[in-house]
Amino acid sequence: MRFQNSVFVDLLKPIDRRAFAGIVARHKGDAYDKSFKSWDHLVVLICAQLAGATSLRALETAFNANGGFHYHLGSRRLARSTLAEANARRPVGVFADLFARLSCELDRRTRRDGAELLRLIDSTPIPLSKFHDFARSNGRIHGMKMHVVYDPGIDRPFCVEVTPANVNDVEIGKKTPIEAGATYVFDKGYYDFKWWRGIHEAGALFVSRPKSNTRLADVAEREMPQTRGEGYTVLRDCEVELASKGDSKLPMPLRRLHIQRDALKDGKPQLIVVITNDMTRSAVEIAALYKARWAIELLFRWIKQHLNIRKFLGENENAVRLQLIAAMIAFVLLRIAAHRHDVDLPCLRFAELAGRFLFTRRPISRLDRPPSKYQAARRLASPRQLVLNYA
Repeated sequence: MRFQNSVFVDLLKPIDRRAFAGIVARHKGDAYDKSFKSWDHLVVLICAQLAGATSLRALETAFNANGGFHYHLGSRRLARSTLAEANARRPVGVFADLFARLSCELDRRTRRDGAELLRLIDSTPIPLSKFHDFARSNGRIHGMKMHVVYDPGIDRPFCVEVTPANVNDVEIGKKTPIEAGATYVFDKGYYDFKWWRGIHEAGALFVSRPKSNTRLADVAEREMPQTRGEGYTVLRDCEVELASKGDSKLPMPLRRLHIQRDALKDGKPQLIVVITNDMTRSAVEIAALYKARWAIELLFRWIKQHLNIRKFLGENENAVRLQLIAAMIAFVLLRIAAHRHDVDLPCLRFAELAGRFLFTRRPISRLDRPPSKYQAARRLASPRQLVLNYA
């Protein structure tokens, strides 16, 4: 019978061990942990994400109970004290650089020729308990924030950065590399004229919402051949310019759209004002782009509900950061595996089955099917030979 790897081994195959060793060497990831290497650490944290382990003791028990699979994983038996120490001092850059590499691999497998470059930028709060002394408060939550740049067309998170909760979203947005020809969609948290000007000068477009105190003067009304979209109606489309008397200037053409959603809020229609430097798309198309921003909210909801980022395997900042990056690595590995094995299952079902059969030898493409039954034909030495059966 042909040898079959476990589901966990197949999920880890996109990771180039030689490239990962180079990342570890660059960050000196194994400088303080000679016996528990960075690879061992990575395997264990991904296992915690997919298997849903919520404590060091539960993770140690589950991982060591499958010791027969450690050899093919390139790992070894786990001690929770060793894992706790590694969580506290292994450089986060080891996992962050691996995530960036895997994200590029996902892009290579899912990229479609001619697809528009759409980038959604947002952050999600990560609440932490009072036992996490390092956590900061921003007035709403006590914890940290995870910032993500996301392509909804291929379900690919580009960049991930974890910061204290009191760090302004736009400060992380300014660090995002701008791609010429791409369209960046974000909310009011990324309100910064200088950054908007940088996006325009880089040959990219943006769609956002202005703050209520932004003074914009109408320049010209634009025609709207179509005003109706899916779930919304565009009421107005006009070219505008900044009417501020100070030094704040936006040396670029701008459009302001007034959009009314069909869904009611507090029994009343909801009006949304959108601003953009895109002068070619129709008003309905630009409204659809801002509506697409909901996809990154769905990504955050999926990660929080189906990966392990509610309970953390350590109370120090480094442990929390490592676990959050490991969660994103697990997400990307699931997406790569789904494309690589042509899995025709919803993301939720596939993640549940992968976690359920993590240490089972079966093809990823057949996770939702019963295993094949191999039953050897019974051969008798003589037709007169007795056959003993249990009653």
